[in-house]
Amino acid sequence: MTTESAPVPRAAQATAVRRAASTIRPPRSGDDGTPVPRDAGEASRRLAPAALLASDVLALGLAAALAAPGGWPAAVLLAQAAAQVLLHAHRGLYRTGLSPSVLAELPALAGLAVAQWYIVAEVVSACTPHHSAGWAALACAAGIQIAVSCGARAAVHRSVLWSAARHPRSTLVIGDGPLADAVTAVLQEHGRYGMRPVGRVTGTGKDTEATAGASAGEAPPLPVLASVQDAGRAVVQNSVRHAVFTVPPESAPDGEELFALFTRHGCEVWLISDHGSVVRSRTAPRPDHIWGFAVHSLHSGRAGRPARLVKRAMDAVLASAALLTALPVMAACALAVRVCDGPGVIFRQERIGESGRPFVLLKFRTLRPADENESATRWNVSSDGRMSRAGRLLRRTSLDELPQLWNVVRGDMSLVGPRPERPYFVQQFSRKHPGYRARHRMPVGITGLAQVNGLRGDTSIEDRARFDNRYIETWSLWQDVCVLARTAGSVFRLGGS
Repeated sequence: MTTESAPVPRAAQATAVRRAASTIRPPRSGDDGTPVPRDAGEASRRLAPAALLASDVLALGLAAALAAPGGWPAAVLLAQAAAQVLLHAHRGLYRTGLSPSVLAELPALAGLAVAQWYIVAEVVSACTPHHSAGWAALACAAGIQIAVSCGARAAVHRSVLWSAARHPRSTLVIGDGPLADAVTAVLQEHGRYGMRPVGRVTGTGKDTEATAGASAGEAPPLPVLASVQDAGRAVVQNSVRHAVFTVPPESAPDGEELFALFTRHGCEVWLISDHGSVVRSRTAPRPDHIWGFAVHSLHSGRAGRPARLVKRAMDAVLASAALLTALPVMAACALAVRVCDGPGVIFRQERIGESGRPFVLLKFRTLRPADENESATRWNVSSDGRMSRAGRLLRRTSLDELPQLWNVVRGDMSLVGPRPERPYFVQQFSRKHPGYRARHRMPVGITGLAQVNGLRGDTSIEDRARFDNRYIETWSLWQDVCVLARTAGSVFRLGGS
């Protein structure tokens, strides 16, 4: 690791590592050696979105039963419930955050409730005039829904905070200096946020244990983790579930590598600021905080679990349908490759997917590399004279990528996402281009925002990373549909390489 600080004696580094090893506790396990189930605090947070959704449905049901105009068909209320769930999910009202507050949610809840009752009443009145509702009935129904929803949500939030305080999850604080000291002390003192600091990652090799302990008052000092390797051992040994950066990862020593480590192990990664200069998360209904410190999820660009399940379902359905439809074309491509280039129609190559996981990518063979090293490290072969006419046509029309539909069906890839690259180039580009490693926050894809903007083949890696990260940070199912439509329109423009 390279830093700008003065060299630290090996003895001091060894002392810091020994302190870390002595303080970090191994994960709990049962008598048979198997890991125990997730703690109650984690289970409570995972169940919170379902509890909030149930609260909203309950509120709508009571409002419909007590105040809704009589005679409305059941299908209308079911459609209203579905619309309510979608609208609340869009506004981020099923995300509990670290400091949930029903008062902060009240404006969104009230506005959506009034709007949906008014719109539904207008639609029903237009279709069946004899079922029209008066303003008083609509106002009463909306009021009941708001009151019940707020009361139920307040109970859910209180339960989440109570469970988090009783079952805090292991946390690493990344950074050095007064802000990191203050954040560590706050997390040790206020258990309501569900974080229990178990180590400080300074990345400097300096012994900062005394500083951490002094800032925390009577709290025990924390072990100092001076390298990415130490942090990795701490994550595994102590079942770390939260990582709190006090400086942006790109500004911290080994910050990008630490960020990749935490995301790979499924940790929730946060960035804390004491001056509010960080851009707000687009998915949160309100800014979150930890005892007054602005806190932002560094996973805000990633789709939440429900949205990821919908994306995966869309991938599986569309890729399966496309695979069946394209079978005649794929058979013709395979025959052309076999006739022109001999045996070995399918080319297999290791690529890097979501969270840095390797997988085997499938393509029609367009060129037979001289050896494994050429296959893994040669950047562009579009002008290679060894390529047959069939191979050149397949590359120019992108038909060589049709077998990747099977990668999508298997779950290795998505239809839309950052293009996967070989391990050798991932290492090269991650060192040279800031933000390249962040492309792996979502599944890789056959096509992507960079590709439909002409960034494919021998084009700027920095520009590609910028477009890929923008896709992740602004992701939506509609954006996937738009990218697929633009891809379909450009397939036969002979621009592949």
